Amino acid sequence: MKKASSSPILLDVNVLLALAWPNHAFHSSASRRLEGYRGRWATCALTELGFIRISSNPALIRVAKTPAEAARLLSAMVADPRHVYLEGLPSPTSESFVTGFDAILGSKQVTDSYLVSLARLHRATLMTFDTRLRALALSETETEILTS
Repeated sequence: MKKASSSPILLDVNVLLALAWPNHAFHSSASRRLEGYRGRWATCALTELGFIRISSNPALIRVAKTPAEAARLLSAMVADPRHVYLEGLPSPTSESFVTGFDAILGSKQVTDSYLVSLARLHRATLMTFDTRLRALALSETETEILTS
């Protein structure tokens, strides 16, 4: 990884879910990636809310938690001393985010585009298992996308 140790890895919702649920298809991969990483990792309101929403949806999680249980599970995860929380999410109408929307094809990519732009803003690496996000990274030299 070529990012400076001061640059965090922003975890996408799918990575948070993989870390939390041992039966997730990418649990081992996500765990190995973070165990070997000595730098900081980050979440934001968007990724944390996505984690709580999906973790409490019985159609998606076999043994779904209540939203409160999911929030407590996430709270335990982010107690890691390497965790940083990206506060103060910028408006999606700010110029740096609006231009990111030029690369998307439809409504299902709006949140993905926002996360790519947020990672760029914080000089972070976005870690995701969604390989489609690589196409949203307008400049690979500014925003690195880890996809496994």
